[in-house]
Amino acid sequence: MSEVMTIIILFQSSGFRNFKTYYAGHVCAHLRKEFPGLVSYQRMVELQSQTALPLTAFLHTRFGRCTGISFVDATSIAICHNRRIESNKVFRGLAKRGKRSVGWFYGFKVHLVINDSGELLGVMVTAGNVDDRKPVPAMTKKLFGKLFGDRGYISQKLFEELVRARPATDHQAQKEYEEQADADDRQTTAA
Repeated sequence: MSEVMTIIILFQSSGFRNFKTYYAGHVCAHLRKEFPGLVSYQRMVELQSQTALPLTAFLHTRFGRCTGISFVDATSIAICHNRRIESNKVFRGLAKRGKRSVGWFYGFKVHLVINDSGELLGVMVTAGNVDDRKPVPAMTKKLFGKLFGDRGYISQKLFEELVRARPATDHQAQKEYEEQADADDRQTTAA
């Protein structure tokens, strides 16, 4: 399972746009030494479906700590060309049509919150038609300090919701966040 996860993670930073080309043309040709038990492409596709939970768990171990300066943004993941929406069966019922600055797409949105060092603080995947502002309160519950986003996040309603949800002071929130992070560190080192 770890080899499949590693290959998937390497694909994301490889620059290849197509997994089949990446796997058959790069991994099988150049990385056999690193992955001696490579399976066929068809078997690799079957194994990928089993990596969702382990990859999610791994992602959560990569989260950074809030520094008081956070940035929020979203990006789209188009799963097919707009002309092929009706024939797409894989994500039927999950993926939706959404609008981005360069036009319409069919798929999902990934919403991210990072700190000023580029470390991940929160992530959420939604259908493509979900407003960028909707997941912000859930992703920023434990954050303190300033949150910056582009003009798509400007909303009086969102501002008021974030202010209401925030602890009495940023100092209090920072202290609670650091105590939780220290407890998580102790639990990780004990395991």
